[in-house]
Amino acid sequence: MPPEIEAVRDMVARFMANEVVPVMEDFEKRGEFPRELVARAGAAGLYGAVFPESVGGSDMGYMAAAVIIEEMSRQEVRFTSCNNQQGGTCPTCIYMAGTPEQVEKYVPNLLAGKTIGMMSLSESGSGSDAAGAMKTFARRDGDVYRIKGEKMWASIANETDVGILIAKTDRDAGAKGATAFIVEPKKYPGFTAKPVDLLGMSKAFRTNIVFLDDFVVPVENRLGAEGDGFKIVMRALQPGRLNVAAKCLGLAQACFEEAVRYANERTVRQQPIGRFQMIQDSIAEMATAIEASRGLVYRAAFSMDNDMPSNRIASIAKYHASQTAKMCADKAQQIFGGYGLAREYRVSWMRVYADMLYNGEGSANIQKIIIAEDALGYKPADRHHGKTNLRDVRQTDIAKQ
Repeated sequence: MPPEIEAVRDMVARFMANEVVPVMEDFEKRGEFPRELVARAGAAGLYGAVFPESVGGSDMGYMAAAVIIEEMSRQEVRFTSCNNQQGGTCPTCIYMAGTPEQVEKYVPNLLAGKTIGMMSLSESGSGSDAAGAMKTFARRDGDVYRIKGEKMWASIANETDVGILIAKTDRDAGAKGATAFIVEPKKYPGFTAKPVDLLGMSKAFRTNIVFLDDFVVPVENRLGAEGDGFKIVMRALQPGRLNVAAKCLGLAQACFEEAVRYANERTVRQQPIGRFQMIQDSIAEMATAIEASRGLVYRAAFSMDNDMPSNRIASIAKYHASQTAKMCADKAQQIFGGYGLAREYRVSWMRVYADMLYNGEGSANIQKIIIAEDALGYKPADRHHGKTNLRDVRQTDIAKQ
């Protein structure tokens, strides 16, 4: 690992330990979104690692971003709930497909945490089949579009200032009928976000069902051409999967550290339970899986930084890291015994986040389909590399175009 990235890890560790961890539980108890904390994280550069300096990024790359997210998740996984919205899929979509004016207007403030982002693709009947089963429709009405429908699992949509929303503009064109829009829910009427109550998950960072009742989006806020939406969001999901894989890795590491600490503290028959072989079996499996996931996550980041075909390795990394997080959360909870269900011990709710990340940014089964179809030669995962005609966040500085 380059020394400058290790220095970034140390910075993130200090920021999280000093700024976030001491106060996060208070925000959770109040059910209050920590907007000021997000702004501080943005000012510290936690969201802009992959973006050029011309839009407020640090231009350090995907490896740095993976390390930042890993460390954030290790210390407080709940606070990483807005990483994709602030530094992942939301600003990436805008940077890749937006006009220079759109990029300048929206991306710097998202990376700085000054505005809160959103990514809204899924619907209640269209998760993995997002484009095929999409019902939300955008109708052109002069200088605006009017969007009608419902969206599901829209993280922090109840707080968002600027977001990406995908809707059909041609109901009969399948994936080619989907269009991307830059939306501003607080500025235009017709957008209502209702938080979904999820057992064990954050009360500060909420996921939402979104109701769109002739929601107004100016034509100049369309992202790309009509019909480009699915292409844009699929390209953005590649680094988004790296983002989630790094979250899984940090969460797995946190579960492992909690399990090791408890195994050394808890005594049975006058000795730490870590002395018993069944506990050691779990610790060994966790340690091995974490190292394997770390290698895959870092390899995916390296591939993206070097403009190599990366969709396949991103899917492998996301699949493996999500499996590792689930396994480590499960084993940590077992090592804690009954205390693993007590709210005062964070392994109780980290298990819920492992389950959530297992499905986020493409479920494990979807990743397996991508990996298997590539291996069998049915559908190469990297078939679109370099062919989308979209800007590359790492290879193209919009300020130099």
